[in-house]
Amino acid sequence: MKPLSSFSKVLIGFFAGAIVAGSVAVAVTPDTPPTKVCVDKKTKAIYASTDGSCAKTRTLMEISASGANVQTIAAAVSPSVVSISVNSPTSSGTGSGVVYRSGGTSSFIVTNNHVIADAVQGGTVKVELNSGEMETASIVGRDVAYDIAVLKINRGNLLPIKEGNSNSLIIGEPVIAFGSPLGLSGTVTSGIVSALNRPVTTSSSGVGSFIDAIQTDAAINPGNSGGPLVDSTGALVGINSAIASTGSTAGSIGLGFAIPFNQAKRVIDEIIATGKSTRPFLGVNFDNTYTGIGARILSVVDGEPAAKARIPSGSVIREIDGKKINDLISAIVRVRSYAPGDTIKIKVDLPGGGSQTFEVTLGKQDSI
Repeated sequence: MKPLSSFSKVLIGFFAGAIVAGSVAVAVTPDTPPTKVCVDKKTKAIYASTDGSCAKTRTLMEISASGANVQTIAAAVSPSVVSISVNSPTSSGTGSGVVYRSGGTSSFIVTNNHVIADAVQGGTVKVELNSGEMETASIVGRDVAYDIAVLKINRGNLLPIKEGNSNSLIIGEPVIAFGSPLGLSGTVTSGIVSALNRPVTTSSSGVGSFIDAIQTDAAINPGNSGGPLVDSTGALVGINSAIASTGSTAGSIGLGFAIPFNQAKRVIDEIIATGKSTRPFLGVNFDNTYTGIGARILSVVDGEPAAKARIPSGSVIREIDGKKINDLISAIVRVRSYAPGDTIKIKVDLPGGGSQTFEVTLGKQDSI
């Protein structure tokens, strides 16, 4: 598979963390009271909120000199954040997680698949709550393709995190990252949304995780994996998953990536309900050797969505729902950002010349 073109000099690395004891919390207190504004859900335009509320078509957001009321958000979100330690016969490490759902006797914790992957074959997973108490966790299910895992602990009445809407994020909006970098539980960092729909992958063979990522400059380091990224209201908008590095350096350089919550939610809910998840299926085999702009379709699988839409083999995908496709990675990431059953428009350069837009209803396939 062709390397991610926009990161040809940058290594995109997933991290499970390092083992370091200790606990620290970092929060920034704004110098001035936060200002409440309303962001239009469609146009993303920002309007002043005169009474602290917004119309149904707009999202309430707090902005201050520091970008968000981090101190207030940290106090509200921290009880939902957990640290995760993994031990297996061959390795050990730490990561982060967040309480997603909690009943009277048990709770579901969301984290990254790569945090707990080493414990799948004969390992143990421990969850440290915000209170410092430890619980043994079982793995409910995991999805390698989306780098999502769900754990269950026999402890109820915990505080689930407030669910947000990652589709309403705008570039420049303040966000806050929570987790346990280098094992330092209770760590909080703040920044902004640096970019949206950033294609990120851990694989060059098509088997690894593909993320239609939120890019942020909030400091994310090894051990932050699986922790929540929240907006200025304290609502979950992403699951911290990856960082970029420039060689051997394995720390934050202001390029962190999170799985958008709206995409993760479908996978999480499926795992909780059934123990496994699904992914959308286009029904094509891509040409790994193609070096031009776009993603070339080597073959179309008979009877599957692309074939039903009559997309010919040899076509080069240039756009999906109006978003540019520069390479194979961006094509896979874009398709996986949808849900099975969604209908999308794919613009291709035809093998015989010219271009055409096809409407395709995505199929369903068990995820990896």
